[in-house]
Amino acid sequence: MNPEHFKYLRTRLGKTQKELAQLLGISIKAIHSYEQGWRKIPHHVERQILFLLYKTVNPDQDAPNCWDINQCSGTRLENCPAWEFKSGDLCWFINGTRCNGKPCQSWEKKMEACRICPVFIQFFEPDKGCV
Repeated sequence: MNPEHFKYLRTRLGKTQKELAQLLGISIKAIHSYEQGWRKIPHHVERQILFLLYKTVNPDQDAPNCWDINQCSGTRLENCPAWEFKSGDLCWFINGTRCNGKPCQSWEKKMEACRICPVFIQFFEPDKGCV
């Protein structure tokens, strides 16, 4: 996640830097540093802000499951953590999901795959440029 995306997500949540810092349990100086590009945005911070936005854009949790959208079946389903935990709308949030038939080795690689996935896009792309 780059600084512009981070700032966009914060404003989309309707939070000031101070309010977001309190929500994420980090300092306002850290938020400022992320938005200015002085510090790399840690994975846990990216995950938290995406989760908060997800809960904002999908409060009813009536979303289709990733395995239905991607037409997964058989072994692929049986080995998928999103399927195991019945979290087909949160597959992007769960490490170890096997969207291409194998788990991603890092959060960065996972998010590269997620950012082009229709499941992820349906929650985070409505305004374009969101992630």
